[in-house]
Amino acid sequence: MLSGLSTIAQGWARVRDPASTDQKQALKARIRRQLEQHQAVLVAHYYVDADIQDLAEETGGCVSDSLEMARFARDHAAQTLIVAGVRFMGETSKILSPHKRVIMPDLEATCSLDLGCDAAEFTAFCDAHPERTVVVYANTSAAVKARADWMVTSSIGLDIVAHLHAQGKKILWAPDKHLGTYIQEKTGADMLLWQGSCLVHDEFKGLELELLRQEHPEAKVLVHPESPAAVVAQADVVGSTSQLIRAAQTLDATTFIVATDMGLLHKMGQAAPGKYFIAAPTAGNSATCKSCAQCPWMAMNSLQSLADALESGANEITMDADIGRRAVVCIDRMLDFAAQRKANVRPGADLAKEQALFTGIGPA
Repeated sequence: MLSGLSTIAQGWARVRDPASTDQKQALKARIRRQLEQHQAVLVAHYYVDADIQDLAEETGGCVSDSLEMARFARDHAAQTLIVAGVRFMGETSKILSPHKRVIMPDLEATCSLDLGCDAAEFTAFCDAHPERTVVVYANTSAAVKARADWMVTSSIGLDIVAHLHAQGKKILWAPDKHLGTYIQEKTGADMLLWQGSCLVHDEFKGLELELLRQEHPEAKVLVHPESPAAVVAQADVVGSTSQLIRAAQTLDATTFIVATDMGLLHKMGQAAPGKYFIAAPTAGNSATCKSCAQCPWMAMNSLQSLADALESGANEITMDADIGRRAVVCIDRMLDFAAQRKANVRPGADLAKEQALFTGIGPA
């Protein structure tokens, strides 16, 4: 059975009204006390509320992508982990830290890539093709990872599939069909693709981006690889969240158009002060919202829900021990591969190389 709210409307219905300045300060004070009392650490994704991001760093936690969140939490001394993000991120932390307590602000916060890859259906798909090596993207449930041979992130998926192809392996890939197609074309691997997509990135519009670029000809365009091909084609840099932040810091430009969840703009502004960031368009001029690039499930993370979860002890991630033991295998296999290749799972500093890696990726 799928976990989390399955529709955008359900997700937005759970998003709380913005708190006042005084309310935010009071909530932050409550959270700080609870973190200290529980000897807990807060880890947050780049896409959650800016106040939660700031609080995580102010209290000794971290703000990062999903895998680095889990690795930071695993290596931290805290035995209670507070994971602000979506459910698969909390599960990944539990997989890598099975002995630790993992709490989330809202257990119903999920991900369209995760929702689109039901574990039972995926298992049946794998069982129908037992000759194939199963490779899954990080944005999947623990149960899906438990059925996989390898887990990959965008920065190392191409290398891993090329390695498997060189060994004569046939691949079963999930859930991102467009990233899978790209890797298939680059490696020549025999890949059977699950059909999945990201609802946020798929909304960016190529034509509207072209018009926006005409208004800001000096701007560099930063695009997440889960965006449509017409958007990716206009990018100066295509990459993951961490790599886009690095691009904002290092490129010789002061204005950037950014095609990813708007939550990332907060961290970009902090990382590259004095630079100007414009959210890429998801709709035309007649729309009430020119750029509405925000994940409803990420938006379910609030200071209020975080404080409530800490004080009540609710929203704890639980996991079948057997699923956890099987799921960690595909993650460790990826990390071992990266270490053996002296690779870094996080995006590298060579922006030209990273951009070439993702050229032509469609919506994910």
